Amino acid sequence: MAYRETISQRVEDSYTHKKQTGGSGQFAKIDYIIEPGEKNSGYVFESAVTGGNVPREYWPAVDKGFKVSMQQGTLAGFPLLDVKVTLVDGGFHPVDSSAIAYEIAAKGAYRQSVPKAAPQLLEPIMKVDVFTPDDHVGDVIGDLNRRRGMIQGQEAGPTGVRVKADAPLSEMFGYIGDLRTMTSGRGQFSMEFSHYAACPANVAEAVIKEVAERKKKG
Repeated sequence: MAYRETISQRVEDSYTHKKQTGGSGQFAKIDYIIEPGEKNSGYVFESAVTGGNVPREYWPAVDKGFKVSMQQGTLAGFPLLDVKVTLVDGGFHPVDSSAIAYEIAAKGAYRQSVPKAAPQLLEPIMKVDVFTPDDHVGDVIGDLNRRRGMIQGQEAGPTGVRVKADAPLSEMFGYIGDLRTMTSGRGQFSMEFSHYAACPANVAEAVIKEVAERKKKG
């Protein structure tokens, strides 16, 4: 299933990556804000660093570290959507700092802060267009409601009614069979992706549990 994840709270945080190995070490410190982004914005990064605390040539490494991490959410491993990261400040060492150190710091920062930002599971919502003969409209609407569908409108035509609804993809499996049964074989429908929306808690819990069990079986 094409689930996604997002966050619902703003977190201000700091992360330091420090490693001594023989001669040269690795050092990178970043202060940052992770917050919910605009709807459909995907991933947005900006730097608000002034002065040289994180030299400008390392900003792309911080961006890359966060961007790569967004491919795997912290709830169930689905990609993270609609998140904004702002690099606010940080620290740097003239010898031990490098692009790779800042990229590693950003990956560590992601793992540290996303779980604090009230992550949420998102499910794909489909635009559903159902045609039904007049005498089965009530059944069709009742059935869509049971599938957590939101009825958006109805249009009466000469041979029946078109019911438009938004419904979660996970509830639409096997729909054509059920629709045919309800409408004595005369119902038809089409469906296309509309948007992602937060899963109800019970659905999210079930999905997260299922993914965890799958991983255990490996």
